[in-house]
Amino acid sequence: MGQFGIGQAVRRKEDVRFITGTGRYTDDINRVGQAFAHFLRSPHAHAVIRGIDVAQARAAAGVLGVYTAADVAAAGLGVIKAAPMVKNRDGADHANPGRTLLASDRVRHVGDPVVMIVATSREAAEDAAELVVVDYETLDAVVDARAALAPGAPLVSDGVQGNLAVDWELGDKAATDAAFAGAARTVSVELFINRIVVASIEPRGMVAEYDTAVDRYVVHMGTQGVFGMRRTIAKNLNVAEDRVRVITPDVGGSFGMKGFDYPEYGLIPWAAKLLGRPVKWTSSRSEAFQSDTQGREQHVRAELALDANARFLAIRCNTEANMGAYLSFYAPLIATVAGFRLLTGAYAIPAAYVNVKCVLTHTNWLDAYRGAGRPEVSYIVERLVDAAARETGLGPVEIRRRNLVPTEAMPWKTPCLAVYDSGNFVRNMDIAIERADWAGFPARRAAAKAKGKLAGIGMSYYVEVTANGPQEAADIRFEADGRISMRIGCGPSGQGHETAFAQILEDRLGVPFDAVDFIFGDSDDLKQGGGTGGAKTLMLAGTALADVSDKIIAKGKRLAGHIMEASEADIEFNDGTFAIAGTDRRIGIMELARQARGMQGLPEELANGLDETGFSTSAINTYPNGCHICEIEVDELTGAVDVKRYTLVDDFGLVMNPLILDGQIHGGLMQGLGQALLEDAVFDAESGQLLSGSFMDYAMPRASDAAKVIDITYNNTPCATNVLGIKGAGEAGTVGALGAAMNAVVDALAPLGISHIDMPATPLKIWQAIRKAKG
Repeated sequence: MGQFGIGQAVRRKEDVRFITGTGRYTDDINRVGQAFAHFLRSPHAHAVIRGIDVAQARAAAGVLGVYTAADVAAAGLGVIKAAPMVKNRDGADHANPGRTLLASDRVRHVGDPVVMIVATSREAAEDAAELVVVDYETLDAVVDARAALAPGAPLVSDGVQGNLAVDWELGDKAATDAAFAGAARTVSVELFINRIVVASIEPRGMVAEYDTAVDRYVVHMGTQGVFGMRRTIAKNLNVAEDRVRVITPDVGGSFGMKGFDYPEYGLIPWAAKLLGRPVKWTSSRSEAFQSDTQGREQHVRAELALDANARFLAIRCNTEANMGAYLSFYAPLIATVAGFRLLTGAYAIPAAYVNVKCVLTHTNWLDAYRGAGRPEVSYIVERLVDAAARETGLGPVEIRRRNLVPTEAMPWKTPCLAVYDSGNFVRNMDIAIERADWAGFPARRAAAKAKGKLAGIGMSYYVEVTANGPQEAADIRFEADGRISMRIGCGPSGQGHETAFAQILEDRLGVPFDAVDFIFGDSDDLKQGGGTGGAKTLMLAGTALADVSDKIIAKGKRLAGHIMEASEADIEFNDGTFAIAGTDRRIGIMELARQARGMQGLPEELANGLDETGFSTSAINTYPNGCHICEIEVDELTGAVDVKRYTLVDDFGLVMNPLILDGQIHGGLMQGLGQALLEDAVFDAESGQLLSGSFMDYAMPRASDAAKVIDITYNNTPCATNVLGIKGAGEAGTVGALGAAMNAVVDALAPLGISHIDMPATPLKIWQAIRKAKG
C-alpha cells in the first residue's frame, strides 16, 4: 500500500478546483444563442384555474414562447408519478394520481408552476410573467397531515379518497399486540417531526439543447446520477432513452433532492426543441423554497412494551406522513420501508408493528433528504428508549445496556426485514461513555447551575441501513499520455469520490494516485450507473473497482508473461509490479500498459492492453451503527441552547479515508443539529403560505451553532457482506444526531418537570416551556 492507499488520510484532490473557484457548475454553462426560461408559479395553495390570458406576455419584447398546460397536453408530454415500490396493507396498489408538468385545472400548493415563459434574457422572461393574467378561484387548503385525514377536509386530488395516498404496514401486529397485553409496563411518546428545506448551496438548474441533425436532446444539469435522470427526461418527453444525453458537471450539494423528477426537467428540453435554440433555467432561492422537494414531516405515536426486568418485548408505531400536494418519485418508500425496517433500532426486540399513512396536503412535495427515513425512525426509537429509562428509573445507559443486540448474536434478524451482519453495539456505547466523560457530567451540571444554566446530556444509539443497488460499473483505461482514466456512473456532489476511488486503485494496483483521472457525469461516456444516494456509493463503486483491479491483474500476468517470455503461472504481482517468481526480472504496471499499447500479435482478449471494466459484486444492505452523546447548556432566561460537546463512536467497517469520513460525519451532524434545534418549514394553516420561505425566516445552522468540541472515534467491525468490508457512512451523522440532541434538551429541562419538547428546540419554544413549568 502506498502513501495514498486505503486507510490513508489523503486530502481531497478535487478541493483544489473548488477553493480556487475553478469548479464548473450548471449555471456556469452557457450556449451560443441560448434563451432563458422563467416559471410563473401559483400564489395560492389551492385554487381552480378559471382561465389564463397570455396574449400580452407573448407580445412582450424578447419573448420567444409562452406555454400553458394546454400546450403541454397537446405535445403529449408525460406525467410525473411515484415509483410503485410499496403496497397498501390490504395488498392493493396505493393511490398514484400523477402530476402534470404545468398545472391545468387546479393549483395544489404555493409555487405550483402554471406558465412557462421563454425569452432572450432572464429579465425579459421575468418581466413578461408580470403580464400573464390567471383567473384563480381560491379554495380552502389543508397543510397538516392529521387535519387532511379528518372528515370534510379539502381534497388535494380527486383520485385520492380522503387524502390518504398510502396505508402501509410492516411487522406482526398480532404478536406485537400480544406482547403489549402481557407486558409488565409500557411507555409511549407522541412526537411531531418537523419539515426540513433541503437548501443545497447550488439551486437546481438546467441547460437543454436539441440537435436536429441526430434528433437528440443534450441536457446539462446537476444530478445524483445521469442514467436515472436520462430515464426520467426521456419518459417526460415520451422518447427512447438513447435520444437523451445527460451531462452533469460539478454539483453543489444534493442531499437527495437532485435525484428526482421535477416539471422543469421535461419542459426545458421540450422548449429547446420547439424554439430551435438552447434554453437555460436556474432556480432562484425563492423558487427553491417553493418548488424543491422537502423532507421529514411526520406525526408519530409510538409505544414500547417491557418485562419486569426492563427487557424490551415489543414496539409499535402509528405515523401520519405528510407527502405534500403530489407524490414525488421515492416519497412513499421513504416514509415507509426505507426507515421503518429499522423500527427495532439496535435493540433485541422480538416483536414490532408499524402503520404509516401517507397523506396529501396543499404543500411542497416531500421525498428523501439526507438519511431518507432513517433519521426519523432512529429519533422515534431513541426518544422512546429515553422515556423508558425515565419510567423505569434505570437511566439512559443501563436501559440500553440491557437491550442492545449482543455481538455474539450476529447476524441478527429483526422482525422488520433487516439482518445485521456485524457490529459491537455495547462496546461502541462504552467507548462513547468514556470519551464523553459521562461519569463527570453531574459535576458539570452543578457548575452550569451556578451560572444560571441548565445542563443536559443525551444519548442515542443508531443503526443505519444503506442502499444495495443498482449495480455500478468501473471502466479503467490506461491512456497514451501515461495517465489512467476511471469512469464510474455515480457522480459526486461533495462526497470526495475522485480521491477515494483513486485510493482504491493505488492500493489494489499500485498505480500512481496522482495519475488517476475521475471521469464522470456524461451518459454517453459511461457504461452504467445507479447514481449517488443511500450511502451506497463506496460499497458499490468500491467493489466494482476491486473487481476491475482483479481483472487487470489477471490480464497483466498474461501480458507480462508474453513480454518476458514466461509462463503466466510464474508471474507474481505485488505493489504495482509484475515479476517472474524467483528472479529479478520484473516490469511495472504503467510500463506494461505502455508496451502493450503498441504491441503486435497479441491474442484478441489482450488487444486492448490492460483496459478493463469491473462491476459491483455486492447487492446486500450494510448496517453502519454507532453511539452519539450530546452535551448542552440551556440559558434559563432566554431558552438558548449551547452545544458544549458532541461525542460520536461509529462503526463503518473498512474506513477508506478518515479525513473524508470525518468531514462526512461533521456535515451530517450539523444537518441533524439544524433540524433538532433550528430548522422548521412552517406553513400557514389557513392560506397555505410557507411562512419560513427565505433565509430571513428559515434558520440554517451557522458555525456558531456547531458543538464547541466534536470528538469522533471509529470502532469498526468489517462488514461481512462485501469484499471490502465497507459500511456506508454518508448519512449516518444525521441519523444519530436527532435523538442525542433532543434527549439532551429534555434532560436539561427535566429538573423543571418538563418531559417532552418537539423539534426544533428553538429558544422561543424552550423559553415558553420553562415559563409554563414555572407557572
